[in-house]
Order: sequence, then structure tokens, then C-alpha cells
Amino acid sequence: MNIQEKVKSLGLALPIVSVPVANYVPYVISGKQIFISGQLPFVEGKLLHQGTVGNVVTLEQGIAAARACALNVLAVADKAVDGDWGRIKRCIKLGGFIACGHDFSDHSKVMNGASDLVVAVLGDIGKHARFAVGAPSLPLGASVEVEGIFELN
Repeated sequence: MNIQEKVKSLGLALPIVSVPVANYVPYVISGKQIFISGQLPFVEGKLLHQGTVGNVVTLEQGIAAARACALNVLAVADKAVDGDWGRIKRCIKLGGFIACGHDFSDHSKVMNGASDLVVAVLGDIGKHARFAVGAPSLPLGASVEVEGIFELN
């Protein structure tokens, strides 16, 4: 599977994995799983759509932010396998944190931005379990953060 070409066919490109700004690593391989740290919606080095979804950030912008997070998750997975996606059996799970107020209830719609991108890129092996929860704030004022777990062959 050539993930780079699939991503390009969607009008996107896998970004360069950013260096962590705190005491963690972008991913850990344990056994046959890759655990990918939470990714913020950075696009070309800039944080996309800061603030709470439903207040400062529209639902559509939140979906776009989740999509950007998922692209960053895929970039980290790509780095973890040195570009050899034949090593990846499937996406097991995505987790999404959405910065929002207490009355926001469209978490799943926001997280669909991430899920839809992963399935569009990976096809059937991109179908995953997930969670989407609200949070009063996220690092750097991000509107969305997405983490991932992938299974290795």
C-alpha cells in the first residue's frame, strides 16, 4: 500500500513529524502495537482553529481540525514504520479530545473528521474503534487533539 500516493490523491501530504515540546515521544512500539501520542491540528507549523468548538470555533472548523490531527497521526505512524506501511495491519483505535463548553454535544461529528480521513487513506484497515470526549481546554489552546493505536503485522 502506498500511503504517500493515497494521501496525495486526496490533495494532502503527510507533514514532517514535529519534535515534542514536553517530556514525551511521538510514538512507542510495544509488542505488535504502535501507540501514537496525541496530535494537535498543526498545518505547516501553525495551529489550526484555536479555541472551544461551538463557541470560538465552528463545528465545520472543528471537523477540519480533527482531520488535520489525523493527518499528523498518520505522519507519526509513517515515521514509526519508516514508510513501510506493509508493516501495519490496521488502525485499532483513535481517541479524540474536543475543547468545548459543557453544553456542546457534537463530539462525534467533530471526531468524524479524523475517522473519515483515516478510512479514506487506509481503506478497510483504517476502520477503528474510537472515543470522542469534551474537555474544557487543550494544550496551546487547540480545539482538537487526536491519538491513535495501530497494530503491526
